[in-house]
Amino acid sequence: MSDVVFSSVSKRFGAVEVIPGIDLTIPDGSFTVLVGPSGCGKSTLLRMIAGLEEVTAGTIRIGGDDVTTRDPSQRGIAMVFQSYALYPHMSVADNIGFGLKLSGLPKAEIARRVSEAAATLQLTQLLDRKPRQLSGGQRQRVAIGRAIVRKPKVFLFDEPLSNLDAALRAQMRVELAELHSRIGATMVYVTHDQVEAMTMADRIVVLKDGHIEQAGAPMDLYRRPATPFVAGFIGSPRMNFISGTEAGKLGADLIGLRPEHLRLVDAGGWDATVRHVEHLGGETLIYADADAVGALTIKTDGDADVQAGQAITVGYGPDNLHRFKDGRRLDT
Repeated sequence: MSDVVFSSVSKRFGAVEVIPGIDLTIPDGSFTVLVGPSGCGKSTLLRMIAGLEEVTAGTIRIGGDDVTTRDPSQRGIAMVFQSYALYPHMSVADNIGFGLKLSGLPKAEIARRVSEAAATLQLTQLLDRKPRQLSGGQRQRVAIGRAIVRKPKVFLFDEPLSNLDAALRAQMRVELAELHSRIGATMVYVTHDQVEAMTMADRIVVLKDGHIEQAGAPMDLYRRPATPFVAGFIGSPRMNFISGTEAGKLGADLIGLRPEHLRLVDAGGWDATVRHVEHLGGETLIYADADAVGALTIKTDGDADVQAGQAITVGYGPDNLHRFKDGRRLDT
């Protein structure tokens, strides 16, 4: 069992409390993503699991063992950083196996583990190359291979795709999800990108100011966000929020509607004027100003014939409405 359990864990840097006391269980075998804006505490949590940051109070257990005060090398973890940190003078094979060499494993065992990791990551044909001969995605695979050969209880990923271009990030998201399916290990992944979180995780933990706003399956957070913060953070484009009189009519102080749940209607909706249109091929994003509720973003069909300055009417289905009051979701 390789679950990770935080019990009343807090973290201070001097007088500043960045984690005010968290209880969290990361299930064995899960792909759990810690997501939130800069400064929310996600990287601090990851580094406390790794032993790179001391815990101010509380305990951390990995697989039932209290690792709160253990050295990183004694925790059964392997970490992949944003920087590949590969040795430029070493081959791919030597980079992957270097940590095992330092630990004194026999050459035959190192070769076997390197070969297995290379096959898993489609690096077999590249084992003799140097890092300068690899693409960014291949270099990141080498860094992941270096973690795999250690056969850790828990893999930790600290924004590993941040240095890649958009196409490579999309490719690596798929590869990491497939890797998790193949090896079934517990993986904890930190990112500020909600698209990465939604596409890879089987469990998302949304953080804000050191607090857990909500934790659960990606589509549960999308369909039933617990707070306005989660509602606005999960989903792209961002959810539309409406307050004032229109929200009051529905017994809330804030209502939310996702752009894909708004639609153009002939009558019976909010009258609006189109401010800008983005034609993205398979879909069209319409940015409009409605007299009754303010700015709206509408996601509609790719072939929608809408122009800036055009008068439109915007409607929605009541089943897709999210109501919030006093910062919490109202059941709908």
